[in-house]
Amino acid sequence: MKHKARCPNIGHLVHLRMAHPVIFFDGVCNLCNAAVQFILKHDKAAVFKLAALQSDAARQLLADQPVNAAASNSILLLEDGRVYSRSTAALRIAKRLSGAWRLLYVFIIVPAFIRDFLYDLVARNRYRVWGKQDSCMIPAPELQERFL
Repeated sequence: MKHKARCPNIGHLVHLRMAHPVIFFDGVCNLCNAAVQFILKHDKAAVFKLAALQSDAARQLLADQPVNAAASNSILLLEDGRVYSRSTAALRIAKRLSGAWRLLYVFIIVPAFIRDFLYDLVARNRYRVWGKQDSCMIPAPELQERFL
């Protein structure tokens, strides 16, 4: 059974966009869903909101951004009105997690073309290696407020 994401009103989304960084992920990708579970576990301060790229919320929030969310092969981070993708998004997310994970941000000094080459290698093969689901994950009731 496919999960239909609830469609919050646009005013609520605009407020969230300004108050919280939003992580957009491929909702059917097993690797991406594992990354979301990891983020939820290590985002102790509940800094991030999350949305599947396939959701209405993602389409609305990214409508005025220079990205095509439906065709994106990347995790996206909307932070302070700017969209980050690929390795830059992943490192900016890690920087705000609890524990030693924030130390990964030091890799931001590596040129983006090198980081993104490695990121793209994983992204291109993610379905083949980790598989994919028929529909987006349904968050546990206690985590639903974290998802758009």
